[in-house]
Amino acid sequence: MAWLRRQRYLIDFILSSLLRRKGKNFGLLLVYTLVVFMLASVMLFTHALKQEVGNVLQSSPEIILQRIVAGRHALMPEAYLEKIGRLRGVTERKGRLWGYFYDATVKANYTLMVSEERQLADTEVIVGSAIARARGIGPGDYITFRSQDGEAYSFQIRSLLDTDTELFSADLVLMSERAFRVTQGMTEGGFTDIVLSVRNERELPKIAEKLTQRLPDTRPILKQEILRTYDAIFAWRQGILFVLLAGAVMAFVIFAWDKASGLSAEEKREIGILKAIGWETGDVLQMKFWEGAILSLTAFLVGYLLAYLHVFYANASLFEPVLKGWAVLYPAFRLTPVVDGLQIATLFFFTVFPYVVATIIPIWQASVTDPDAVMR
Repeated sequence: MAWLRRQRYLIDFILSSLLRRKGKNFGLLLVYTLVVFMLASVMLFTHALKQEVGNVLQSSPEIILQRIVAGRHALMPEAYLEKIGRLRGVTERKGRLWGYFYDATVKANYTLMVSEERQLADTEVIVGSAIARARGIGPGDYITFRSQDGEAYSFQIRSLLDTDTELFSADLVLMSERAFRVTQGMTEGGFTDIVLSVRNERELPKIAEKLTQRLPDTRPILKQEILRTYDAIFAWRQGILFVLLAGAVMAFVIFAWDKASGLSAEEKREIGILKAIGWETGDVLQMKFWEGAILSLTAFLVGYLLAYLHVFYANASLFEPVLKGWAVLYPAFRLTPVVDGLQIATLFFFTVFPYVVATIIPIWQASVTDPDAVMR
């Protein structure tokens, strides 16, 4: 078709025009790509983390019931399991034992928890991979915890927790109930909290209401609330990075606008020559539109590809400390690649569209001017 041949010739001319000013255009392309890379890295990493958290929390209990005393979390008496009774829709209820232990060696808190699925001897523990890395220990080695009365207890590491759940298990230590009660100074007959599994998630608000009626000093925490909290945390951290990157983005906007709106004498002379040899105003506008589109699309595609490689193959090393949130016991895991179409469209709209539009107005002003005046 004649139209396609015309567009191909036009693009060939544009590419040769860009190469004639390769220094200026390469600088713009480099800055443009860097901005897209930074913004895309933050968006990809945050979205992938949210997906990872959602997948891991799908197996968590629907309701966590905590006892509140003076506005703070307190231990749950065993009798509360009987007070709950049988609630319609609740398929399972059980008490959990967990707490914290500060390790002065690595200056970090561990989460100690009684293992429910794995049978452990009183002298055995299973630890998270981050603890093993921080302490330089592994299966078969020993780790020591000091109890409330100051006595030290040594435990042999039976195995390490799976790396698939390291986002949550990095600082986790699993042990037997007796070992936990001895090291934490907890007497028999109490729990840290109670968890309930519910058959129909639509009944969760009603079940939570019944729990607070039967046990007024408790607070039910729903799984949906935990998911919303994690979403809010990651969105907040993403916002912090966007604020930190705002200076770089604004500098790029000023740079791109100046480049787009301030035509050089050489560019004006080129437009004048094209008009003098018979080019129409629409042809000039179309040419410059393709020029801006080629630059912006190249920067977007290269920047997004680099961001994808940075996040999913280089573990997002530039932004990892801010978005993951661990200070000492740092989780190490590989995110599952997740690409959101709406996210790509949003990034495309705010990085490509403004630059392409910014090129039209100054080009139109130069193209409607008399060719002789432009060349002079």
